[in-house]
Amino acid sequence: MALTFVGDLNLRISLTCAEGPCNLANHRREHDRGCRPNGDPLRLLLETRDVGRVTIVRCKGRLVSGSEAEALRAHVTWILRDRRSIVLHLGDVVFIDSSGLGTMVRTLTSTRQVHGDLKLCDVPESIRKVLELSHLHKLFDSHETEDHAVAAFYRTPVQAEKPVSLGRSVLCVDRNADVVTYVRELLRRAGYDVHTSNNLRDALILMRVSRFDLLLVGAELSASPATEKSFRDLCAAVPLIELGTEFSTLDAGEAASALLEKIAAQLQLAS
Repeated sequence: MALTFVGDLNLRISLTCAEGPCNLANHRREHDRGCRPNGDPLRLLLETRDVGRVTIVRCKGRLVSGSEAEALRAHVTWILRDRRSIVLHLGDVVFIDSSGLGTMVRTLTSTRQVHGDLKLCDVPESIRKVLELSHLHKLFDSHETEDHAVAAFYRTPVQAEKPVSLGRSVLCVDRNADVVTYVRELLRRAGYDVHTSNNLRDALILMRVSRFDLLLVGAELSASPATEKSFRDLCAAVPLIELGTEFSTLDAGEAASALLEKIAAQLQLAS
């Protein structure tokens, strides 16, 4: 079985209802939906990204019996190694069958068994109707957008992610995934409560749902003018340290020591 990753992990499920009352029998057969112009079926593509403590999985294509359903189950199992808050973005799913629905239920169950939780967002109308028909809409916590789903996790953190005690809260934003991972682990081991993002839009979501004592911002970050302005406005009230372009190429030990010293000094000034 092969997993296909495109950029960040995205998951989408798409259904088509025939005219008339929506029920499972009204959906076109699998080979009639979710196909390319040449008739070949669309593969399920999973794209992932972390927004703070939340992992967003975006699906594109079909969620059906066989390799597609197995790919989703395997990927969520992989995420659950060290993450507990998962959002399935379903806005681009083109077809889902009964096995696909069963996979969603099993995925939710396996997440809750390890004291995590899974929410849905951007659920297409066709899938929403099937969830209601099968009474599964009461099982899943669904939200209109990614922003709302992430905010819901921050309002009520899952039990497994509630730390016994928190240090000062730091948000790190950098395009380089390796830098973000290194800084996150470095600061966690130093006792900080660390949240990370690879782009300004996701960082803006986090800043709207949580309060941070310090921002670490990488170089060459860009977004839409409106997002950049909103981010700058929020940054004005929070101490900020810039990670220069050279940070990723510095000796790891020296970079770590220098960064920890800067953070301690900045937080002391702000207190």
